[in-house]
Amino acid sequence: MSKKLNSLSDLAHIKFDKLKADPEPITERQNEFTKQHLEAHFSKKGRAGKVVTLIKGFEGDTEALKSLAKTLKQTVNTGGTVKNGEILIQGNYRDQIIDKLRELGHEVKRIGG
Repeated sequence: MSKKLNSLSDLAHIKFDKLKADPEPITERQNEFTKQHLEAHFSKKGRAGKVVTLIKGFEGDTEALKSLAKTLKQTVNTGGTVKNGEILIQGNYRDQIIDKLRELGHEVKRIGG
């Protein structure tokens, strides 16, 4: 193309013959979790007095664990992380997290005060 575009009306006259549509992205994300027996703890040891909710006992690959952690963080609108096969959620949201996990089909045991 040697012509310069001087206006938007010139842009309407351009023909793109060799362009193809982008392929559809493959998103086969599993929102279904296998039933797990989990434990919900809360702790502030070694965290400068900050309370976190711990979810222990998850068995499966790290991608499924991260996906579950993301779902739980979005449920309570707070931050968190996955460390050593456990989900750490900032704050004491044990009751809300237990309700969400049971809604997803997991068996949850409340541990501690």
